[in-house]
Parts: sequence; C-alpha cells; structure tokens
Amino acid sequence: MIANVSALPPIVERWFADRGWKPRGHQLEMLDAVQEGDHVLLVAATGAGKTLAGFLPTLVDLIESPAEGLHTLYVSPLKALAVDVQRNLLTPIAEMGLDIRVETRTGDTPSDRKARQRVRPPQILLTTPESLSLLLSYPDSKLLFENLKTVVVDEIHAFAREKRGDLLSLSMSRLQALSPGMRRVGLSATVAEPDAYRSWLATDADIDRVRFVEGEPGAEPDLSILIPENRIPWSGHSGFHAAREVMKEIERHKTTLVFCNTRGLAELIFQKLWSVNNQALPIGIHHGSLALEARRKIEAAMAAGKVRALVATASLDLGIDWGDIDLVIQMGAPKGSSRLLQRIGRANHRLDEPSQGIIVPGNRFEYLEARAALDAIDDRELDPDIFRPGTLDVLAQHVLAVACAGPFDESELLTEVRSAAPYSDLRLETFREILSFVATGGYALKAYDRFRRIVEETPGRWRLARPTIAAQHRMNAGVIVEQPLMDVRFKGGRRLGMVEEGFASTLTPGDHFFFAGLSLEVERIKDTDIIVHASKKSARIVTYGGQRMSMSTHLANRVRQMLADRNDWHRFPDDVREWLEVQDRRSVIPEPHQLLVETFGHEGRHYLCAYSFEGWNAHQSLGMLLTKRMENDGLKPLGFVANDYGIACYGLEPISDPQSLFSADILEREFVEWVERSYLLKSAFREVAVIGGLVERQHPGKRKTGRQVSFSTDLIYDVLRKYEPDHLLLRAAWDDARTRMTELGRLVRLVDRASATMVHVKADRITPMAVPLMVIVGREAAPAGSADEALLIEAEALAEVAMRID
Repeated sequence: MIANVSALPPIVERWFADRGWKPRGHQLEMLDAVQEGDHVLLVAATGAGKTLAGFLPTLVDLIESPAEGLHTLYVSPLKALAVDVQRNLLTPIAEMGLDIRVETRTGDTPSDRKARQRVRPPQILLTTPESLSLLLSYPDSKLLFENLKTVVVDEIHAFAREKRGDLLSLSMSRLQALSPGMRRVGLSATVAEPDAYRSWLATDADIDRVRFVEGEPGAEPDLSILIPENRIPWSGHSGFHAAREVMKEIERHKTTLVFCNTRGLAELIFQKLWSVNNQALPIGIHHGSLALEARRKIEAAMAAGKVRALVATASLDLGIDWGDIDLVIQMGAPKGSSRLLQRIGRANHRLDEPSQGIIVPGNRFEYLEARAALDAIDDRELDPDIFRPGTLDVLAQHVLAVACAGPFDESELLTEVRSAAPYSDLRLETFREILSFVATGGYALKAYDRFRRIVEETPGRWRLARPTIAAQHRMNAGVIVEQPLMDVRFKGGRRLGMVEEGFASTLTPGDHFFFAGLSLEVERIKDTDIIVHASKKSARIVTYGGQRMSMSTHLANRVRQMLADRNDWHRFPDDVREWLEVQDRRSVIPEPHQLLVETFGHEGRHYLCAYSFEGWNAHQSLGMLLTKRMENDGLKPLGFVANDYGIACYGLEPISDPQSLFSADILEREFVEWVERSYLLKSAFREVAVIGGLVERQHPGKRKTGRQVSFSTDLIYDVLRKYEPDHLLLRAAWDDARTRMTELGRLVRLVDRASATMVHVKADRITPMAVPLMVIVGREAAPAGSADEALLIEAEALAEVAMRID
C-alpha cells in the first residue's frame, strides 16, 4: 500500500503546496517502504525527484522525532555529487526551517572538520565509499554508527559491479552489524535488471527484503544523429569534423554539455570548438585530471548560467542537477545505450520535458553504433548488468580496516563478510588465506616485519600488530589506483591538474601540449612537477593510458543485426548505404552469428581483417595473440591495429589459412604465455598490491612517485612468481587481467565464433569494410589530433580503391 499525502507532516505538505507541487507516487511509496522497515531500490527517470525521494523518509523521521547524532548516510560515487546534493538538499531544509545539519565528507574535506564530525556528527552525512570505509576504521566507529537509521546509495549502477561496489558492500555489512535496524536505499535512473541490484543491496543477498519502487516514466528523449552535409568520414573517432555544426548548435541553445569518451578527446574537442567559436561564447572544459579548484570554478559558472557550453568526460556523467542545460551532444560513439541515456538525461533534468541529445559519429561504423543505441533507447532496452564475485584485494583492505577499529573475532567477521552479496560464496579456506596474508604478507614474505599487520592474540581473535599501522592504512586506503601522475603547474605555483608519468616522459623543455583548455609550453620538469607557461603555439593533445571504453555487447549484437538486415539500410545516409552495398558485392556482409575474415594484399604487405564487433580491448588482446601465432607460423608479421569493430593484422607473407590462427587452443597456450610475459600482469599486480595494502603510496610527509611504487611492486611480483606462484595477490591479479583488462569473456566468444562460423573471403584488394581499419595502420602512435587531416586524405585514397567495382 502506498502512503498518501496526508502521511506527510504538515510542514512538508505546505512546502510542496507553496511550490505548486504534489508529491509523486514513487516519493510516497519510498516513504511507505521505509516506514514498513523495508530496504528499497528506486529506479526513476532523471528529473523525477529521485534525490528528494531518497531523503524524504529521513526528513519526515527527523521532523516527527528530532534527534542528534548520525541518522542518514548518503553515499555517492563522485565527490562532486556530494557537493551538488548538499546544495539541493539544503534548499528544502532551509525553506522548511528545519533544524537538521547536513555535511559532506570526502577526501577534500579539511582534517579539522573530519575530526569534529566524528565527535559531533551531523544528522545527514554525504560521503563516498572510500571515506565511509575510513570512518569505519576508527575505534569510535561503533559509537558513531550505533543509531544509524538509513544508508542511501545514489547512482547505484555506476559502481555496484566494480571494486568500489565491493568496498561499499563490505562497509554496509559492517554498518548493519553496528546498527542492526539500519535500512538500505538504492537510487538509479538506468538499471536494466532491478533484481540483480536488489540482491546486491540486500543483507545476505535476500532479494525479498528489498522492495522495488519504479518511478513514472518521463518524456521520451528527443535524440538525433548529426551528419554534416550528409557525409560521414571513413576514419576517425572524435567527431571533430563536425566542429562548426556543433558550434552552431551551441549558439542556438542556452547551455550545452558536450560529452567525450576520454580526457584526451575532451581536450582535442575543446580546442576544435574554440577555433570555430566566432562569437567568442564562454565555453569550458571539465575532466577528472583537472585541479579541484578548476573543476569547482567551472561547476559554479555552469550553475550560475555563465557558460554556454562545457566539454566534459564521465566526470559529469552522473547526477549533476543543472536545470538550464537544454542540449547534450555526444562526440563519437556512445558505447552503450545505458550510458547514452544517462548522459542525455543531463539535459533539462525535468521529468515532463524531453531531454534533447545529439550524437556525432566519427566514422561509418560509429554511425551504425549510434543508430543501434537510439534504436535500443526507443525499444527501452538498456545494457545488461553483469555482476562478478567480490575481489580478494578489496577484502584484504577491509579486514585491515576492521582491525584498525579494534580486535575482531574471526568467525563473526566471516559471517559479516558473507552477508555482503559479492562475498556470499566466500569459502572458509579463502577467508583464512586472506587473514594469513594480512598477518604476514604470505609465505614468501613472512620473514619481513613490514608485512606483519595483524596478529592472533588468542585462537580466532585478531588485533593490529602495532598502533602505527592504523595511520598508515588510513593514508593509503582506497580502491582507485591511478596511473602514476605528475602535477602541471605554472611557474608561479598555481596547479592546473595532473598528467600521467607516461605522457610526461615524452616531454622536454620547449615542448607544447594542450591541457585545461590552454596551450602550454614546458619550461622544466622538476621531481613530480611539470613547470609550464601559457603559449599561443600549436600543441599536442595530452594522452592518458588505461583501458579504453568498449562498445557494449548489447550494442555490438544490434550492429551485427543491422548490418545483416538489408531492409534496414534505407534508414542510413547515402554514403553509409553505398559503403555496405559495395561491400556486399565485392566481399560478404556477415550474418549476425558469423565472423567475417578477409585477406588481401596491399602495397607489398599481406593483410588479415576480422570483423567481430567485440570491442577494442578484446581486439587488442587478440592482436597480440594472432601476431604471435603468425610469427610462429613463419608469416613474418609486422603489426596489427584494432578498433571496436574489427582487427587488422599485417605481415610479409600471405595468410592462406586464417582458421588455424583462430583455433580455440590460442586461449590455453599463447594467451597464458602472453599475459605472463607482458606488462599486463605486472600492471594488474601493481593495482591489487596497492589495494591489498602490500605496497604503500604514502608515508607521513611524503608521497611515493609512480616509479617508486612500480619498482616496489615489481620486486615483490618477481619474488612471489619465483617462490609463491599461488599467492593470493597473484591470483587476484590474474582475475583482473582476465576479466577487466582483456575482457576475456568477449575474447572467448570471438574465438568460439571463429572456430564454428568463420567466413573467409580472399579479396583481390582492400574491401570497403577494411578502410576504417587500414587507414590507422602506422598511425596509432601519432599524437591525437596531429594527423587528423592526413588520415582523412589517406582514407579517401583507400576508399577510392575499395569502392571501385570491376
């Protein structure tokens, strides 16, 4: 039964009435669920008052039963969100004249305020998973949380399936032990499978304890694809070719958000837009590597309506409530229908008005992906949510945090950990292995006192080995392990943000690079600082490593279906339709279940192109394996290139039998050998070693450089590989390498499809579908943006050969 408006306190009723509003049905149902003592998952469209629905039961409870002490925790995936929600929550509290204190606690919160919050906490505390875990590591955490009534997890879809979700799930289990009556509330706008999130949110994964509340649907979004002059380039992935048309859209709208998939691409698009900004409109840039002060400044300018456009990355994907945004533009491919819907929802942010969004595809394959994403949204199909077991490095960090709060009983902690859904199937032997690792570092490291962090004071009861470990843990805890970073500063000292050491190592004094929307000249590099001054010269685009965002499996399946359905081609622009028609005549359009592999010669080299649509990460892994096999078979490979849609390997000898290169045992032999010999496993080990607490990033008064951290982890990695190859963290690193870094599941599907359904076409020359791949051969190492014009010219030359019918 849903509560009615009369269930609201008069002061809340008046507040709604004064604004001419009525509480929405899902807001009242949230109130009813919490009053019934249920955990609850709310899925509601952007602009439906989701945040207010999450806090309404707290406000009602504190109005009816005023109390001091911490009542509600609000956990958000991003620091910026907590600031934004604080603003939106404080307004109704102030307008109702309620005596309720709301505060924020993140890594940016001053230390004196953090100390005061533990002594005199607010009734509502807004925080992040990492900051919550740190709060739980203090001995007074029981006193702080013993009367906690509610935990609200916002944007639950953004991190529940990742390591941050593992950490939060473990923290919620600890909170439940400290305050057994605590209720859990999850909020999201884009969830494909609510039951999976209900299970994650529940204690003991008991889905029946979590009520599902669905908000009323909002207005259908107004979505389109921008195709300048009805032409889509053969190559590229940035959409930069449409900069003038994008700028015209910005001129026509009040405020525009321009989303890019990477930080480097955001810098490139900002520069392209600025170069055609003939009206000198105020436009800005926002991404996670910019200094906090710069991000806060542009966020404030956006909120005040002083910016006409903001070029942004995933740093603004979630929850920012700026109602004056009336257009969202996605530069390049959307990569997933859920992600696109989340981004488009930033426009208007009101339930009864359609969000307007435009996609700017960078090439012809990206057009197909964009069309697939719009079709999926029309069909109300979101990307499926794939959950995996909780990771062992996060569990090791949590065990140490618990020990920092005080001695713990082994069996009680195991029960508590198993009540967290990601760890519900944790075996006793594995848990004891975790305890042994936290206690000694493992068999190969137990002789070193620095790895001795907890001790068993009596059988089954554990405590910290020494008090200083708690301080060290709090300085180094967290599950976000950035690549080694260096600060970018003006010589006067003002910090602009951070770039990765890998990019910094390519810089020398006098070099220029674009960052924070500026052209910067390097004066000198000192320790971990890059000292710069502003310049007007042309510059390189800053690049970042890490995993690229791959097209979702759901969209890949739709693209395959779209390709094979010739009755669908009438919807496509003329040049896309002609591209596919010539491909059909000269080679093959594969059926959705088939893997098309083409081989042909071009300019003295021999090429193999495979079109699997399994994503850049899986294709990168496969490229390494195929070129290794080609080498073993005497085919003299020279290299490979990949994008989301396919892979091209090339060498000096013709490839007559591609089926043998794709045989299933490639994952049993070459894959294992390649991962063990490549940087991949060491990189994964570095992350799990930092998260698991084996290697510290910070000491009092100083921070290790990325090189120092890498050196430390490499030494430990070599020791463990030699003396304890079955070490807990080596297994965790392998799990990371298999699942996250190489997207092994997609790689397996690709190889399986190759062995069963490969269609091999031996072409006499380059084919139309091969052009987008061929144009990047030899160009992958070029700095982003520097070769764009040359690429387009080369693509047209290749296309002329490929599209000729004779």
